[in-house]
Amino acid sequence: MLHGRESEQREIDRLIAGARTGRSGVLLLRGEAGIGKTALLEYAAGRAADLPVLRVLASVSEARLPFAALHLLLRPALGHLDRLPAPQAAALKSALGLTSAAEHDKFLIGLAVLTLMSEFNAEGPLLCLIDDAQWLDEASAEALLFAARRFDAEGIVMLAAVRDGWQPLSTEGLPDLELRRLDDEAAGALLADRTDGLAPQVRQRVLAGAEGNPLALIELPKALTPEQRAGRLGPLLFDGGTVPPFNRVQSSFQARVRRLPESTQDLLRVAATDDTGDLGLVIRAADRLGCSALELGPAERSDLIHISEDRLVFRHPLIRAAIYQGATYAQRVATHLALAEVLEGSEHADRRAWHLAAAASGPDERVAAELERAALRARERQATAAASAAYERAAQLTGDERQRSRRLVAAAELAIPAGQLGRAYALGREAAALATDPADQAGLARVCAAVEFEQGSPQRAGRMLVEAATQMMVSDPDGAAFLLVGAVRYASFGGDSQLARDARAGLDRTALSATPRFRSLAGGMAAMADFFAGELDIDLTSIHEAVQAVSAPANRWEMRLLAASLSIVTGDNVSAEVLAASVVESCREHSMFGVLPHGLVLLAQAQLARGRHREALVSTDEACRIAQDIGQGHRVGHVRGVMAWLAAAAGDEARCQALARETIEYGRSRGIVTSQAMAFAALGLLHLGLGRPEAALGHLEDMACHPITALYYAADQVEAAVRADLLDRAKEPLTRLEEWSRHAGQTWLEAMAARCRALVSSGEEAERHYQAAMRLHGESDQPFEQARTALLYGEWLRRGRRRGQARVHLRAALAAFELLGAAPWAARARAELHASGEAPDEATGPEVGDTDPFSHLTPQEGQVVRLAAVGATSREIAAQLFLSPRTVEYHLYKAFPKLGVSSRAELADLGGAEKS
Repeated sequence: MLHGRESEQREIDRLIAGARTGRSGVLLLRGEAGIGKTALLEYAAGRAADLPVLRVLASVSEARLPFAALHLLLRPALGHLDRLPAPQAAALKSALGLTSAAEHDKFLIGLAVLTLMSEFNAEGPLLCLIDDAQWLDEASAEALLFAARRFDAEGIVMLAAVRDGWQPLSTEGLPDLELRRLDDEAAGALLADRTDGLAPQVRQRVLAGAEGNPLALIELPKALTPEQRAGRLGPLLFDGGTVPPFNRVQSSFQARVRRLPESTQDLLRVAATDDTGDLGLVIRAADRLGCSALELGPAERSDLIHISEDRLVFRHPLIRAAIYQGATYAQRVATHLALAEVLEGSEHADRRAWHLAAAASGPDERVAAELERAALRARERQATAAASAAYERAAQLTGDERQRSRRLVAAAELAIPAGQLGRAYALGREAAALATDPADQAGLARVCAAVEFEQGSPQRAGRMLVEAATQMMVSDPDGAAFLLVGAVRYASFGGDSQLARDARAGLDRTALSATPRFRSLAGGMAAMADFFAGELDIDLTSIHEAVQAVSAPANRWEMRLLAASLSIVTGDNVSAEVLAASVVESCREHSMFGVLPHGLVLLAQAQLARGRHREALVSTDEACRIAQDIGQGHRVGHVRGVMAWLAAAAGDEARCQALARETIEYGRSRGIVTSQAMAFAALGLLHLGLGRPEAALGHLEDMACHPITALYYAADQVEAAVRADLLDRAKEPLTRLEEWSRHAGQTWLEAMAARCRALVSSGEEAERHYQAAMRLHGESDQPFEQARTALLYGEWLRRGRRRGQARVHLRAALAAFELLGAAPWAARARAELHASGEAPDEATGPEVGDTDPFSHLTPQEGQVVRLAAVGATSREIAAQLFLSPRTVEYHLYKAFPKLGVSSRAELADLGGAEKS
């Protein structure tokens, strides 16, 4: 019976009941040590006694060993690895040390965890219990958080007990429950239930000293002598004044250990230091200290440990902590060395290295080299946090300053993808005082700029790259050019024209001695820098050459992403979409999930520009979810701006306003003008579609803070100015658009420029431009913009009393808007048709979405259906979309009635409609 935990028990019962009906759930149980978290996990295990259970007790001694906790947790399920897709199985085997192969993405490992849990009990619910989660090694924690955020329809319940104050990784979005201390009534009931023979005054002292902490109520009486229990001596041993109750409990554990024979204390110290629970290993190490297995008896009889077969388990984690913290420095060193001696073989190399490091008191190159090898192994498994920690400790044990600098820089660079930006900065500062090698200095520049970009401002980040590149231009011109490419990108993010000019000057210098490919890249980025610095006459020829230099499929993903970005600047959205799609495909194939959000954002921008709104919505939804998972805040902000634009096109005013507001606030607080500009473009489109041209114009003029965004939506700005009868304010965006169109040579841009020229013209000249725009749209593939041109032309014809001709264009516009789900634009086309004299029944087609069954699907249902329609299995779909196979089946189950189909075979017939 758990006293005072009725509401917590009800919540656990609800989660388990949900799992029995196929719904997954997660709950973090938070609270101080001894507050009852473990007891609630035991309660859950009892309530789910008929279910399979995966459980682990994390330990502080293994907190730096990558995937140690995950291995213990998943051990009962490893027999099901053959059910996983081959890349996932290989990644998880590598992470758990079951194969020598190296996998290179932690998110593929997280996906494998999700799939394995789903497959472990494929036909029913599963309970996953994690105790002392504050001691999870970071690699295990990342994999489990990745899986937990994607739980849906698997029937999995994950409960994790976490001590107060622990937040090494973001658990945003996961429900938690804070455990409070027991009230007087519950505390008294618990004490009476678990302890007898206390004198009344002693009972009151125990209640007062425990302060409602359940473990303290149970353990404090055990530290009392018979005389103290009877109340004949005082003061009580645990009378600690303001000392927290769990500290008093720990002191009571230490007092109980000190009563044991010294040899038993030595043996317990080995067990507490090793912390794996491997009885044989503990006994072999204890033998080095002159202890035997027989001396465990007193500890068992004192109820401090439990031994079963080959496992040694402390009855409570605080006992282990009390033993280790109560040891002297010399005792800890001797214990670590004893464990290092018996940890033989390659499978124990990492643990041996860390025990040797714990015993080292000064520089020791032999131990530092072992730690560096452990870091390399962790890096191969994509356990970046563990690799960084190993490099850092290796640096601390390194006497040679050059070697120490190299190891500190490696630790700092690995801390960035691990999400430890503050630590990366501190390591970088330490390395900065030692770094003389150009490679180390370049690494430091990347670290400092990355930290500044994520936590400070892109302008300062870019300035750091420019300064570092200046020092490298002679020794490594290609490396300097690449740093300056980053500086131009940061100038774009931050709207810093001076930074762009300075980066441009550096690119000119590196181009003189760089290799041909980097010379072309430098020329293209120099042209970009000119554009960001305010030059209207953009040198698209140099940018085209840069695209050609870096867009080959054989190039690394960084180069192809850069080529996609540059293609967007040149207006070549077809190439941008192809390039971004190739990077996304590579990310999926090679499990580069940290790069995937960037690729998806570029893909969404190209899809949006080409009028593929549904595909763009799917891409942004996925990009946002993954970017949130891996802490790419700036990417999330930009994605939300794109999502706001899509909401505006659909006429979802509340969603558009909310997303735009979040995006603008985020951008302003961090100096990110790209996000702000996209949000202003979204608000402009929203108000334009809803017939509020003055409001639209204000927002669209605000987007001038980012020149590329201002180019892409210059046509909206011209239309808003004309409809607001403010023709003077249409001149500048029209000039900008026509200049871009002239240099780019893209048909769709020529169509947009012709449409805008028609808007500011009259009579035959206006008609000539409208007709040119319609002809050019017919040669390109932009359904949304083509429909808008048809709408404007139809409106112009109706006002000229040419109603029959007007209806032809207005009907085409209405059909396109309905297919795209552009509700406000469809409503406007209907109103114009009605005004042209078309009967209401004729002018009013089906509501937007009625002609397109896919419009009723959620973005994730749309992704699942699209893949299923081309024959992908549930496992294949799950691997691509980072879901479990059972969740894929659930989405298909929900989607089939919406689509009017009953099987996968029927989905193929809908494929053509979905692509439109």
